[in-house]
Amino acid sequence: MNQTRFDALIVGSGAAGLYTALRITELAPNWRIGLVTKDNLSTSASDWAQGGIAAVIDKNDAPQFHGKDTLQAGVGLCEAEAVDILVNAAPRQIQQLIALGVDFDRAEDGSLALTLEAAHSRRRVLHSADTTGRALVSKLAAAVLQNPQIQVLSQTLVLDLHMDKGRCGGVFYLDRDREIGCLVSPIVVLAAGGGAQVFSQNTNPPSSTGDGVAIAWRAGAVIRDMEFVQFHPTALALPDAPRFLISEAVRGEGAHLIDRLGDRFAFNYHPKGELAPRDVVSRAIFSHLQQTKEPTVFLDLQPIPKHTISHRFPNIIKICQQWQIDIFSTPIPVTPAAHYCMGGIVVDADGATSIEGLYAVGEAASTGVHGANRLASNSLLECFVFGERLAERVCAQPTQIFGLPKAIAPQLADRGNSTTIQNIKWGIQNLSWQAAGICRVQAELETALTEITRWQDELINLAEPSRLWIETRNLADYAYLLIRSALFRTESRGAHYRDDFPDTDPSWRSHTLITGQDISRSSIL
Repeated sequence: MNQTRFDALIVGSGAAGLYTALRITELAPNWRIGLVTKDNLSTSASDWAQGGIAAVIDKNDAPQFHGKDTLQAGVGLCEAEAVDILVNAAPRQIQQLIALGVDFDRAEDGSLALTLEAAHSRRRVLHSADTTGRALVSKLAAAVLQNPQIQVLSQTLVLDLHMDKGRCGGVFYLDRDREIGCLVSPIVVLAAGGGAQVFSQNTNPPSSTGDGVAIAWRAGAVIRDMEFVQFHPTALALPDAPRFLISEAVRGEGAHLIDRLGDRFAFNYHPKGELAPRDVVSRAIFSHLQQTKEPTVFLDLQPIPKHTISHRFPNIIKICQQWQIDIFSTPIPVTPAAHYCMGGIVVDADGATSIEGLYAVGEAASTGVHGANRLASNSLLECFVFGERLAERVCAQPTQIFGLPKAIAPQLADRGNSTTIQNIKWGIQNLSWQAAGICRVQAELETALTEITRWQDELINLAEPSRLWIETRNLADYAYLLIRSALFRTESRGAHYRDDFPDTDPSWRSHTLITGQDISRSSIL
């Protein structure tokens, strides 16, 4: 079995993984860093992110206002310390990104352009047109590729953690030749993103299969708040088109959410209409579609000046044109889709998990910042703020040298099971959407949990050295964690909505924790 040693190993090549790798090399110039990616450096949810990055820049704004908005969006489940860290570190992170060469939009006077997004009380969201994530990731990826300390291992799939006496000492992986190897390192950082692909309707790239969370859970790490999934209200909804996200900034600039008759129905559900929190808007659309029996609602951009549309949303214009939609004159058909997962691997303020030697950052981690619902544009910011803290933490401690792996590498044989595995994958995605999507109920969750558990067992017997099997196994584990958590929380809060428990219960102001097969609550600090 091939073995390679690194001083630090990072799994994932989105904004969190790339930035953490770069910060470690700055703080530890003699370290050798391994960066593992399933595809290449530009294939991540960060790269797809149209939304912006939130930070206090305007003189009329303040970190305490940003913090208050974050706490309010999180509906009582944010960790105050984590929120304070995030909002106070934000302005400096923006300056560091500008120094890296990121071109944020500018106002006519040359100052940074700030936009208002849902649930923000001030204009504090920075954009790079409507491809902010791509702008950030492209600069970070270029810097990583030019850094001699970082070795990028592309088309490499992590199977499981290498554990040695309860400590993480590396990962087992499948390379592009379908051979199993081991990457040995005293520091392993899971920055593998979220798991929105567990749902048949989602806005994420195909690679968002919950790998980091599933890998950590199988090794015994504590997982938190998996029931909280943000469903973006407005994804392009055409029969053959992918669920391309129509950025929240479109509504922030003045677009109207209308139904087939032209009615702005969202005001029937919340006084802020289309600018209500995302979960409220998603449920409003979901409920309205159930009532009207229509397949979609529409986003009408005509209230926005044409020059603003051209300047702010060139990518949306381009994508819609590919599907013969002229957004200057024609409303865009939209429906909700799974977008961002608030829960994940429990970490402290420096990214350390419950397993020694294992860290997590980005969407795979649960820092406590997002609570029951993420405030718009806090997620990219979280990648940088906590990526830097993680780098400072690991570089400040002595590293250990590990011997050869004592664990036995997984034995995978090609059994020709791809059709069966693919059918299970589709089954997981459809079942998760039906039972654990926007609105949930006990009976459907219980039935889904039984079926997911059966698929988990079946996948063990279908093990093969393929990306399809690895990702489907991770999706099954991710679905189990999500559905188990949604069944456990008998209330509605933030992005988690139970039809059979529609009210928010003050006694449920606690986190949901899963370790192995055990599930419990923990109080908010």
